[in-house]
Amino acid sequence: MTEFIPQKLPIKKDIETKEILKATTSAHKALAELKGMANFLPNQKIVINTLVLQEAKDSSEIENIITTHDEIYRSVLSDDFMNSNTKEVQNYKDALYLGFEIIKTKKVLSVNHIKEIQATLEQNDAGFRKQSGTVLKNPRTGEIKLIPPQNPQDIIDLMANLSEYINDASLDDFDSLVKMAIIHYQFEATHPFYDGNGRTGRIINILYLVLEGLLDAPILYLSRYIIKNKADYYRLLNDVSFNDGLHDWILFMLKGIEEISKETIQTIKNIEALMEKTKNTILENKPKIYSKDLLEALFYHPYTKRAFIEEQLNVSRPTATNYLKELENIGILSGQKIGKDIFYVHTELFDLFKDM
Repeated sequence: MTEFIPQKLPIKKDIETKEILKATTSAHKALAELKGMANFLPNQKIVINTLVLQEAKDSSEIENIITTHDEIYRSVLSDDFMNSNTKEVQNYKDALYLGFEIIKTKKVLSVNHIKEIQATLEQNDAGFRKQSGTVLKNPRTGEIKLIPPQNPQDIIDLMANLSEYINDASLDDFDSLVKMAIIHYQFEATHPFYDGNGRTGRIINILYLVLEGLLDAPILYLSRYIIKNKADYYRLLNDVSFNDGLHDWILFMLKGIEEISKETIQTIKNIEALMEKTKNTILENKPKIYSKDLLEALFYHPYTKRAFIEEQLNVSRPTATNYLKELENIGILSGQKIGKDIFYVHTELFDLFKDM
């Protein structure tokens, strides 16, 4: 197999068939509903935080970085529970938040921004590949599926072109969702970094949707869709390179946007319903400790501990301890002594994300 060098963007042909236009309309409808629902949430940070952790886990799983919800949640509370896999997940979360902050403040996604995101993800500053030898293989069979650009200058040129395409809407008149699919393919086919290309590419997906104003917060993640359709994902990516398969690739990505938008809408509804249920349980059983701040603190993370309640509610240590014990007594939290600390699990919130 010879080296494959993607054509620079924009694509010089009409690709928006009736089938793609129909799928685009459906994807936009679901995405707009998700955006609207998120904008009416009383506290967006709750949904962003919980979904980012879920995405970090799923995106890392695609790269065979396997960890459990329990390990991730514990590692957020204490470095004592950090291992190599949970560290990778935390790095992904940090890289995504960095990218989101860049989009909010700079309103652009430059080559250097992409490098910063990947450096945060991989915890190194190796930058673009400078040595040849990188090949993409079937992880199961070892078969070489693609030899991406090997010349460092080709990588630099392709990434400069990709950044221009991301930021200059005048280069073509394709719909933004179609462009997102093209951008994702182009990045993966260029494979500019030694490591972290897949996860960086998935971060770029969500950042592009925010950049285009299709979402105001990073709450749509395609990793779960890719995991469910992993074989098709890699096959269709490969078909774009060698079998003129761009049409089917775009349809695949549009279907993913629609499907995950609908799933995320349901997840938000589930969180809202559980918040209402939790609120009512506290008011019925321990009305003296109820506050909006306490309720929201219970939903930032499935695990909590006394120090977090002290900080988030600005209360004393005895008061925070009392709150947690009272919530455990009425079945909302379940205390676990792990090492020297007592951690409290919001069991129904944990189960909600465990079953996703």
